[in-house]
Amino acid sequence: MGAKEILEISKPRIVVLLVITAVTSMYAASKLIGPELDNWGLLHIIIAGALASAGSSALNHYYDRDLDTKMKRTSTRPIPSGRLKASHAFAYGLAVSCASVIYAYFAINPLATFFIALGIFFYVIVYTVWLKRLNPSNIVIGGFAGSAASMAGWAAATGSMDILGFLVGMLVFVWTPSHFWCLAMKIKDDYKEAKVPMLPVVIGMQRTSKYILANTIILLPFSLMLYAFGMGIVYTIIAAIAGGLMLAYHYKLTKNPTSDFAWKAYKVTAPYLTIIFVGIALDAAFHFKF
Repeated sequence: MGAKEILEISKPRIVVLLVITAVTSMYAASKLIGPELDNWGLLHIIIAGALASAGSSALNHYYDRDLDTKMKRTSTRPIPSGRLKASHAFAYGLAVSCASVIYAYFAINPLATFFIALGIFFYVIVYTVWLKRLNPSNIVIGGFAGSAASMAGWAAATGSMDILGFLVGMLVFVWTPSHFWCLAMKIKDDYKEAKVPMLPVVIGMQRTSKYILANTIILLPFSLMLYAFGMGIVYTIIAAIAGGLMLAYHYKLTKNPTSDFAWKAYKVTAPYLTIIFVGIALDAAFHFKF
């Protein structure tokens, strides 16, 4: 079991993204609600969050190993390519997932631990095992796994969950379908070959592009609504620009619902989450309202 294979099944880019959402949420909660953040708390959420994301990603690799052999995009992953034994991936994923929950319980607080465990449960059980192969709404419901990372960060700072912390977390949930359906349009043939009922396979590219636009039409006002619940001007400006850019591209996608343009739309959609959560942290640091 080599380090390269372990890193690959841990999905480092997802680890980084979810740690960013957790850390920025924790920082914002400490500034807007309190108490003041200490560096140890920040370190604890980084470790627990990284372990949870890496462990659940490895379990995803383990469970989807049969699908991965059928899809061009995933056929070179460690398990289907024979570079890593499935049993080793399972043992690693389970151990690291359990370690993240135990670490969070002793190092952070019970509520943050609950959200970390909930995130693992949603990604591994609800999305990967239950919905992915059965239902086109798989990614919509499974997207809550990402929300749990943000909520864990908020709870790590405050020891509680208020309406603003919940809404900040739900940004991930509302963004996920637009993001993932763009990718699904790009690799529709892969999903069709593997018989995974992703939206473009079930209803076609044109209708999927309209669903993406509709979802982004919901995302933009939802993100701006957070001003009414405590976010400030800095966040609102960043959310308006980032959401507006997504909306423009997703409108263009309905006019050109091709694999190539879906990939362009995906690359515009992908950085949104990082931008919006950095915006949340900046807003907390330089907080002002009209």
